[in-house]
Amino acid sequence: MIDNRREQIGWYFYDWANSAFSSTVVTVFLGPYLASVAAKAADANGLVYPLGIPVASGSFFPYAVSLSVLLQVLFLPILGAIADYSQIKKQLMGVFAYIGAFATIGLYFLEGSNYLLGGGLFLVANLAFGASMVFYNAYLPDIASPDRRDAVSSQGWALGYLGGGLLLVLNLALFNSRQSLGIPTDVAVRICLASAGVWWAIFTIIPMLALRVRAPIKALPEGERFLTVGFRQLGHTFRQMRHYPQTITFLVAYLLYNDGIQAVIALASVFGAEELKIEQSYLILTILMVQFVAFAGALAFGWMAKRVGSKRSIMISLGIWVGAVIFAYVIPANNVPLFFVLGGIIAVVLGGSQALSRSVFSLMIPAGQESEYFSLYEVSERGTSWLAPLLFGLGLQFTGNYRIAIVSLMIFFILGLAILSFVDIRRAAQEAGNEAPAHG
Repeated sequence: MIDNRREQIGWYFYDWANSAFSSTVVTVFLGPYLASVAAKAADANGLVYPLGIPVASGSFFPYAVSLSVLLQVLFLPILGAIADYSQIKKQLMGVFAYIGAFATIGLYFLEGSNYLLGGGLFLVANLAFGASMVFYNAYLPDIASPDRRDAVSSQGWALGYLGGGLLLVLNLALFNSRQSLGIPTDVAVRICLASAGVWWAIFTIIPMLALRVRAPIKALPEGERFLTVGFRQLGHTFRQMRHYPQTITFLVAYLLYNDGIQAVIALASVFGAEELKIEQSYLILTILMVQFVAFAGALAFGWMAKRVGSKRSIMISLGIWVGAVIFAYVIPANNVPLFFVLGGIIAVVLGGSQALSRSVFSLMIPAGQESEYFSLYEVSERGTSWLAPLLFGLGLQFTGNYRIAIVSLMIFFILGLAILSFVDIRRAAQEAGNEAPAHG
């Protein structure tokens, strides 16, 4: 049943559950902490050697982000194709959610100079995060009609920011009270990291109870196995996509501008700590503020899409993103108020640009291939992309300048905006055989 309120609310709560990983682990604590762990293992030149490869200790986390997404490129499309031929979309979502949650809990044991443990657990958690999001996003066409997609997607993102923000409030209270409680700083950080996994595991129960299992539109061909049909269907999808030029154009635009968004999310705290010399407590306060402002921003962009259209709303958000990275480049060091202003600018567009992108893409998918297409989408969704973090890491390693590294991300927003201008959303929906929304 489309627009079933109970299912929609249950679906929202997976955003509430997994946003703790995005906010607490990826955005706030793991980047600076893993950089400090890697620095303890570095030689006199500031280098560590994972698999014998010389890497600047400060670049280890950005490179780990890139590698985690390269692994998603290999595995997620196959998982999506398998899910479309089976009734286990919900079960796969749950399995990967709990793999990610338990790997995140394992970050409690990241201490000393064991940076490889931190990198390995992050790879597992981020890969599982991306896999679970494939099946989560693929539920959107099942639970929301075309004209309700923007609103439902935006409300999911908004609730996610509330969930991530609430856990950050608790973590902030712990972190600021660590001395009075007699807890060493590194232990407090490790508790905060593990708490995200516990939160993720507990609240995943709600969507597991609320979402219904749906029969696949496509039956498994006789003599095929799920694994082999996954590889075959992936090849068929790539051949089929040439018949959906508007979908391809949107996906290319999204892959570019979302690269930039995810890099900012993953690396903002590292930039703030290392270049702007912002104290950890202020970093946490800024990210906490972002969570709650982004809640309002996601709802505001959902409202805007009803009036000016989804495409135009996304383009407005990308223009603001360009301004944000330029502003980051010129902020003086040790200027906490301006760093708060930067966080506020990012917060306003953060949820809206992503929520509307998800709902727009859901209109462009042929029926019965939701998981498969969303696996391609998820390759550069909130599990983070690899090109922008790689460019950031290379910029930092070769120039030693965080400001050049951060402003280089502007190219992803500009290119994405330019390509998005050629997309016709209503035409894309019609090409895929779907009902077009009232406003494109």
